[in-house]
Amino acid sequence: MNRKAEAVIEADPKVPIIHITRDFDATPEQLFRAHTDPDLFVLWNGPDSVENKIDYWDARTGGSWRYVSTRIGDSSQEFAFHGCFHDVRPGLIVQTFTWEGMPDAVSLETLRFSDLGDGRTRLHAQSLCDSFEGRDAWLQSGMEVGVNDGYARLEQLARDGRI
Repeated sequence: MNRKAEAVIEADPKVPIIHITRDFDATPEQLFRAHTDPDLFVLWNGPDSVENKIDYWDARTGGSWRYVSTRIGDSSQEFAFHGCFHDVRPGLIVQTFTWEGMPDAVSLETLRFSDLGDGRTRLHAQSLCDSFEGRDAWLQSGMEVGVNDGYARLEQLARDGRI
């Protein structure tokens, strides 16, 4: 029986933070690689309805990144994102995240990869937004579709031995 794992997405009531937690049938090393290797990142990130193209990607402490998501079948619908890697090391990625459609709404993201044993890992991500309004706009945008679609593809890449 195949069960579709869903991410738990929660808003902190006191701080404009979004917490995302999901368990994977993958090792911490595989998940870290999938988040830092641009060739892998474009294969899984975002909803099923988009394709990603890397503009630049330097996944190291002090590096930066930019990618563009295009709606499949409608190349006129592009969404660009960019940020800086503040800390990149096994088990931890700290970066900024900006959707270029709202350039003043920068978030600080922290991703941690916890080894659960037996080839399983818990990913915990938090996004500290610049305001409660910005955070709530993210939550109401349908972001859970992109998170869950993308994470399902990421786990499939691990199952297929591609990461």
